[in-house]
Amino acid sequence: MRERELTTGWTLHPVGGDLPGPVSRALADGPLPVTVPGTVHTHLLDAGLIPDPYLGENETALAWLHRSAWEYRLDLAAAGEAAPAEGERVDLVFTGLDTVATITLDGVELGRTANMHRTFRFDVTGVLRAGGGDLRVRFDSALEHAEAVEKEVGSRPRAYDHPFNAVRKMACSFGWDWGPDLQTAGIWRPAGVQRWRTARLAAVRPLATLEGTTGRLAVHVDVERCGLREPGDLIVQVELPGLGAAGVAHLGPAQASALVELEVPDAPVWWPVGYGEQPLVDVVVRLSAGGAELGSRRLRTAFRTVELDTTPDEHGSRFTLVVNGQPVFARGVNWIPEDHLLTRVTRERCAAALDRALEAHVNLVRVWGGGVYESDDFYDLADARGLMVWQDFPLACAAYSEEEPLYSEFVAEARENVTRLCPHPSLVLWNGGNENIWGHEDWGWKEQLGESTWGLGYYEGVFPAVLAELDPTRPYSPGSPANPGVPAGELHPNDPGHGTTHVWDVWNQRDYTAYRERVPRFCSEFGFQAPPTWATLTRALEPADLRKDSPAFALHQKAVDGNGKLDRGMAPHLGVPTGFRDWNWAAQLNQARAVRVGVEHLRSWWPRTAGSVYWQLNDCWPVTSWAVVDGDGRRKPAFHALRRAHAPRLATFQPRDGVVHLVLVNDTALAWRGRAHVRRTALGGRELAAASLEVDVPARQVRTLALPADLLAPADASAEVLVADVAGPSGGADAAGGAGATAARAVHAFAEDRNLAYEREPLRTVVEEVPGGYAVRVLATSLARDVTLLADVVAPDAVVDDGLVTLLAGEVHAFTVRTGRRVPQERWTAPEVLRSANCLAAVERR
Repeated sequence: MRERELTTGWTLHPVGGDLPGPVSRALADGPLPVTVPGTVHTHLLDAGLIPDPYLGENETALAWLHRSAWEYRLDLAAAGEAAPAEGERVDLVFTGLDTVATITLDGVELGRTANMHRTFRFDVTGVLRAGGGDLRVRFDSALEHAEAVEKEVGSRPRAYDHPFNAVRKMACSFGWDWGPDLQTAGIWRPAGVQRWRTARLAAVRPLATLEGTTGRLAVHVDVERCGLREPGDLIVQVELPGLGAAGVAHLGPAQASALVELEVPDAPVWWPVGYGEQPLVDVVVRLSAGGAELGSRRLRTAFRTVELDTTPDEHGSRFTLVVNGQPVFARGVNWIPEDHLLTRVTRERCAAALDRALEAHVNLVRVWGGGVYESDDFYDLADARGLMVWQDFPLACAAYSEEEPLYSEFVAEARENVTRLCPHPSLVLWNGGNENIWGHEDWGWKEQLGESTWGLGYYEGVFPAVLAELDPTRPYSPGSPANPGVPAGELHPNDPGHGTTHVWDVWNQRDYTAYRERVPRFCSEFGFQAPPTWATLTRALEPADLRKDSPAFALHQKAVDGNGKLDRGMAPHLGVPTGFRDWNWAAQLNQARAVRVGVEHLRSWWPRTAGSVYWQLNDCWPVTSWAVVDGDGRRKPAFHALRRAHAPRLATFQPRDGVVHLVLVNDTALAWRGRAHVRRTALGGRELAAASLEVDVPARQVRTLALPADLLAPADASAEVLVADVAGPSGGADAAGGAGATAARAVHAFAEDRNLAYEREPLRTVVEEVPGGYAVRVLATSLARDVTLLADVVAPDAVVDDGLVTLLAGEVHAFTVRTGRRVPQERWTAPEVLRSANCLAAVERR
């Protein structure tokens, strides 16, 4: 087989809709040369014909694109594609068309598509043989297509205005409560020409499992014959280079599939990060006939097993991932598309995002159902890093028709993507969709739907059937939230005693301390908002827009009453600063506190609670959101809170029956033994009461320690704190959440920050230039809580190694800043840069 990507030589033409004058005039002089993959937005942006949709109020100014139509054109002959030779089949292959496309070649319609989540292949042998090669791909408005389908199949309830549930397009392309409404269109994944003879490898499914120490690999191969010569025997050869395993299968003229099974004694075993290594195995598949090789495929997979334990117990029923027989607590994050303009997400950018997840001690990433089936790059990178991946089928926050033209598209995309992703050991769970079952139960859908279908047939029929046929090696859950293993209708889908739970009343209605009121079996969504970092915010907004009530700031806050919820969330803890910079810091600090409270609470209940999947890791543009990494890839303060709350060895103060206890979480393979020094101190450092407790926490377990009464009885709640330092193998400040070489530290205040008698300026600082940046050393003269260096305020490229460091009187901490810029050293300690909870005590609040 010969393959060639069609990357260059394309031109873009407007063919419908009302274009703004400047765009229309610019394109009247001639078509726009473009490269593929790309979308209309990225092409026009690269050509300087539209403003950056992420800045200011440009999103609104570009709404005209929603109802526009565009055509990509390519001269295949000029691109080097000649007529087919005798006996040669030529296919035109599009691995991603976004979304409503009509494809023609020399005026012959090859097909029409309306699904960005699948591949389309067209046999163009006959058309190319006739000469020419004028390839055109027309994209019509996905919004107008969805509106037409909705009229045809009937309206279905959804969380947002546009009928995103009536077209197989990334749901958040139509806007979300953290994302812009851009509605992209274009050839978003590679397009190419494949030339082949006799037969080709149509699909390869290597299913790797582990039985004891023996690896088993079942390689399923589907072939397509071209029919341009007499059919004959085909040979499929499978080899595992380096492991000494190989096998062969013969296909007769009437056969289109084969199975080759291999066995590997003492197989290398793939483990999630923190549980072992991640050895990957190369799989080479060759197809031949008559001694001639027709095609080959090289894949990577790994040997491991994964199960979902949903066993009933005294608390309800479990939802625990079990890898290679080992129950695993999911220290997780939700993942949305890394950029709303998907074609800009490179392998390098994806790697950087996943490395930030690893930095935050994440071991599971949930690919959320309002986005896409993630890319091969994403999965390759997750495989190598040991990151477990939970992949949603892309349905979110809506009811979905089970009639045509949608039904067959769901089936086709599910079959293709289950096949594509099955080699990846990182993929540990398929999930039916996001909040759709919950929405049907609680969001008034039943009354609107009547007898109409709403998607249950996908969650309980199509998706599990596809997995049973194509990849039975992985578990499946019908939705999030949902309770797999419990008959439909017996329990509320968001019942915390069973399956997965989403906790959103905290953000929407309640204080973040309410996280502690429930003990879910697996919390797959919960989160709290904050604005992006200062450098990201000031790149997106003009100086005059840096206020809560500006239209531009509001456009970058998509949540209903988002700023009101931020104010109400910080009011009881930090107060609500009146100045915008202080408000921005308070909102970020409050998000960090909410993250830490939620995650530490959930982890403290292992094994009853088996997962904490924070909403969310990343953003797709500059926006106020629940993300801990903003749309420019900068770590918000909450990132440091997540990293500390995810530390493999965690000390945390938690209420049990209304009394504060010390809970020790040991998510390592070694027992945690030592002593816990717990003391009640004045903010100025004087020790008021103390106790030494024995620590003995077995591997992968949790222990709860009662505290002496005198530690919990402050004489002045506004002037005292409770501190626990737990000795053991040094985890440094990263594990401790504070300074020193203790394995873990926990700090509990007896009053809210706004009521604590903080010293307002408790830090003494020394700055020095070091290779690659600066070292900023801080000494605390009194309790300094959540000390954070907002390095991006000084230099947009600056990255600091730590944040939210709590120091007791007399303690020192050194921040390391990486930056390529040279700046005056005093800038690193300016009041708007070196922040803490203490500094809010001095600001004007309401």
